[in-house]
Amino acid sequence: MKRIYPHPFFAREGWPFIGAALLIALGVHVFAGGFLALLCWGLAAFVIQFFRDPAREMTQDPLAVVAPVDGRVIKVEDTMCPYTGEPAKLVSIFMNVFNVHSQKSPVSGSIEKIEYFRGRFFNAALDKASEQNERNAMTVVTPRGDRVCFVQIAGLVARRIACYKTIGESIEKGERYGFIRFGSRVDVYLPMHAEVKVTIGQKTTGVATVIANMKQLPDGE
Repeated sequence: MKRIYPHPFFAREGWPFIGAALLIALGVHVFAGGFLALLCWGLAAFVIQFFRDPAREMTQDPLAVVAPVDGRVIKVEDTMCPYTGEPAKLVSIFMNVFNVHSQKSPVSGSIEKIEYFRGRFFNAALDKASEQNERNAMTVVTPRGDRVCFVQIAGLVARRIACYKTIGESIEKGERYGFIRFGSRVDVYLPMHAEVKVTIGQKTTGVATVIANMKQLPDGE
């Protein structure tokens, strides 16, 4: 197993929010106290846990596709990928506000395309969120030519999608590439020959959970 942790335990995206929450809680504690202070400390604790980004162990299997996020699988189906126009197997993972919200790449490869779409902010667990919510789709071509598309989707209270990669760059499996604030979803579109390893309702751990396996193709395919 390979340990993936080239970033702070608490995500940089959250440092301003953590600092502000702690200052507010401390101020209320000093000048007001009581239940209001307790409430503010509880809010600060929530903000701190939201922005955690702990180390994870990742499989060394080159054909494994790893979960891009912590969460719960809400959809597994055969479909058409709207970003590549190719038949695909879709695995959707929903994150609630208590999950780790940084995104890691499920595969290694070259970034072929990145598309950002403005949209609505429906509950990310709803089917229509995949088509109507604000989202950012990244298409990666693996070294053997598999095309995998993974989509960051904003949720009901999410208001910012961050993506730190650009078209033409390489990306490694398990590499941190983005962040969504406060409840969201990631859709992963896989080639039809991929063997999905998760089921609806299953909880995933980012990088540590294998969501699919790219079957070894015969020579010439």
